[in-house]
Amino acid sequence: MGEYRKAVITPKIIGGKKVWQTERLTEKQAFHENFPYEALAENIQKILGKEFRQLHAFSAGLETAVKVTSKGKLLIHRTASKVNKIEAAPNNRKKRYLLPEGTVVPPLQDMGIFTKDGRVVNAMYDKYKQINRFLEMVDDVIQDEKKLHIIDFGCGKSYLTFIVYYYLTEVRKMDVSITGLDLKEDVIRKCNETAAKYQYRNLKFVHGDINDYETDGPVDMVMTLHACDTATDHALYHAIQWKAKYILSVPCCQHEVNREISSDTLMPLMKYGIIKQRTSELVTDSLRAELLEACGYKTQLLEFIDLSHSPKNLLIRAVKTDYSEKRREKSMEEALTMCRFFHVNPTLLRLLNKNQ
Repeated sequence: MGEYRKAVITPKIIGGKKVWQTERLTEKQAFHENFPYEALAENIQKILGKEFRQLHAFSAGLETAVKVTSKGKLLIHRTASKVNKIEAAPNNRKKRYLLPEGTVVPPLQDMGIFTKDGRVVNAMYDKYKQINRFLEMVDDVIQDEKKLHIIDFGCGKSYLTFIVYYYLTEVRKMDVSITGLDLKEDVIRKCNETAAKYQYRNLKFVHGDINDYETDGPVDMVMTLHACDTATDHALYHAIQWKAKYILSVPCCQHEVNREISSDTLMPLMKYGIIKQRTSELVTDSLRAELLEACGYKTQLLEFIDLSHSPKNLLIRAVKTDYSEKRREKSMEEALTMCRFFHVNPTLLRLLNKNQ
């Protein structure tokens, strides 16, 4: 079921503590999530029937097979096992990155992330992991694409823009063109100079505002990293209007809903500033995801990087699909219900309503 081929849950020892680790596998990638040792049943319940319909469990002396039928009924079969002991293993397996250390990547060297011999600079290791995580998110959805036109809204210094271009053209050998957009003229000038230095002929940077940006050609992917507040909504709206196949957006500074949100029912969430802000962030991005679903996108809200590195660790990933009109209408109604409950009218909804 879903995008994952299978999931494996194993006991691990991390930081001297026993935990369970879920490894979700696609055809090309593996994604890991750790959870407390006592939460095994809860996490299996989340997966079984929602992501997968079959489960095989191995314990000391017993093997158990569980199947969920199309009607939701559980079929359980148990057999004796020759395994007498199962131990938690230390989590010492080295992470496999799409851009591994030792690779000569000129942009990463010039950005101070790699040394000249391809080693990661210690102080930049979090940035290195962030870059690889984003590449995994991109690589996982584009599958067998051979050609892409990408718009990067709010590209800033363009760490990710350059690395995505490098990976797709040099590693994946794809025909890719990328346009980066930002409000800072000096940043755009420097990025264009750097693209010329690397002879990246299909990578260009433009000075402009996300709100009124226009393009004549087709757009296959829209990506944003920390486009502030409603700039993310305008980026998502453009992607929808262009019928972009892929959207990858890491939101930032969700102030709009925080100014509007209210709820007598959930007053404790509105009473304390920090809780209200975090609630507003969750409401904002949940609404964005549901509105994308209403526009025909299969949408996920994923952990982008570890929360200890940055609180802005959520990524919206959406892939254009052929959802039925009934399903899209249901998603829109759920979004509207949520808006009414919290008394909010977010920018993305207003932009979509403008064209109806």
